[in-house]
Amino acid sequence: MNLPRLIFSFALLAVAITVHEFAHGWMAYRLGDSTAKHSGRLTLNPLAHIDIFWTIILPLLLYISTSGFFVFGAAKPVPINYWSLKNPKRDLVWIGIAGPAANFLLALFLANIIKILPQSAAWGYLFKQLIVINVILGVFNLIPIPPMDGSRILSGMLPDVLAARYAQVERYGLLIIIALLWLGVFDRIIWPVVFVILRLLGI
Repeated sequence: MNLPRLIFSFALLAVAITVHEFAHGWMAYRLGDSTAKHSGRLTLNPLAHIDIFWTIILPLLLYISTSGFFVFGAAKPVPINYWSLKNPKRDLVWIGIAGPAANFLLALFLANIIKILPQSAAWGYLFKQLIVINVILGVFNLIPIPPMDGSRILSGMLPDVLAARYAQVERYGLLIIIALLWLGVFDRIIWPVVFVILRLLGI
């Protein structure tokens, strides 16, 4: 195991998931729910967002199983009281979109920074790796499998009866995600989209 590379990958992942979760909390706060703020989650401090499985165990397993090629993880979900929102069903969609959108915007910002900064191998490599991780995180979270953000977006668009039934899938969501990762199904879904976005960013 390449320990420096592992630490580097985890550090970049921590930045991406922190931005992601902060965006969820910020959007919920803007829409009337202050739960994230009162829970100490409306912060860019990575320590506030760490989850034992999603932030540590899953990335480590993926790093080992792919020989350092692929690292992915997530943070503790930001707590949200949907009944505090101004329009819970509509606002659920905006809160779900906020996390992936923040990752894509950060990737876009860094892609433009690379173009205007003096050429530097170290900074260029750092920014490119952070761009890739943000794009992967954004795309992965748009998959409509609970508890991913894509499921929140879809749930907010479904009629109430269908949304309630759809929400019941969440108890199996983690197992479904792990199974699809293990079977390589996501490789045929995530990577093509990631590569298209990276090409558009000039990476």
